[in-house]
Amino acid sequence: MRLLVLGGTAFVGRAIVTDALRHGMDVTLFGRGRTGADLFPGVPRRVGDRDSGDYAALAGGRWDAVADVSGYVPRHVGQAMDALGDRVGRYLFISSHAVYSLTGVGPGSDEDAPRRPPVRHTEELDDSTYGPAKVACEDDVLARYGSRATIVRPGKVAGPHDWQSGLTYWVRRAARGGRVALPGRPEQPVQVIDSRDLARLVVRLLEDGRPGAFNAVGPAEPTTMAGLIDACARSAGTRVEIVPVPAGAAPPMFPLVRPEPLWPAQQRSAARARAAGMPATPLEVTAADVLAWDRARGEPPLERGLTAAEEERLLA
Repeated sequence: MRLLVLGGTAFVGRAIVTDALRHGMDVTLFGRGRTGADLFPGVPRRVGDRDSGDYAALAGGRWDAVADVSGYVPRHVGQAMDALGDRVGRYLFISSHAVYSLTGVGPGSDEDAPRRPPVRHTEELDDSTYGPAKVACEDDVLARYGSRATIVRPGKVAGPHDWQSGLTYWVRRAARGGRVALPGRPEQPVQVIDSRDLARLVVRLLEDGRPGAFNAVGPAEPTTMAGLIDACARSAGTRVEIVPVPAGAAPPMFPLVRPEPLWPAQQRSAARARAAGMPATPLEVTAADVLAWDRARGEPPLERGLTAAEEERLLA
């Protein structure tokens, strides 16, 4: 299978390309060429810029499928589809669980849950526009490719090469052991999907030519913030004592911590994706691999979370 990947050298795209190559696909990369220049030697690269609308490098060639990892606003997707036309068989779009409505959805909701109204009037992405912009992208892909469209909606993705704090913060913190400040409630449900499981799902969907939408969420067994922190500690061979602290005492947007009204968004059904072949890497394995990767890169400062000094003050 000839596969074109739009954005294949960062976190999720890197995992997809790795899996596709492992399973014998003929991969071509399209991107700005600014990251991962040393990755995937021998894989053809076509250089362009989605922000400026430069798709000239895609003027020639045919592919059995395209995996769009870097489309965030309707212009990105529309211009890519215009450039490719019918020279691709299937268009797989990496969307987000942020497309779903934030209210009126209970635990176990599936891909038919109500989505948020689409947004097309801005390309400034924040909590109020990111999901709705992805909704608009989904709609455009479906309108253009119909039964040749596939939509994958990941939840929080975790794994080696994750540039966000997310699971990395808790893996690093649990590895130190001791009393761990949790600015939230231990019973909060949490879903993280291993990037390699997401990649395996994407490649399987392309291999099988499956249309429709798929929730890429994990792990296989429901867990909580307390369960996740304990799993991180077990993977590091340490012991922790989780100490809940007031959410307002910590910086906002704390890694993986969500207010109670958003808990149903951490309890989505992955049944359709599992039936399509998405594997389930145990959370402890994901945590151990993140820990090894993080240590190998020197544990640089994280964007979010508590420093050791900040945590000590909270615990005191």
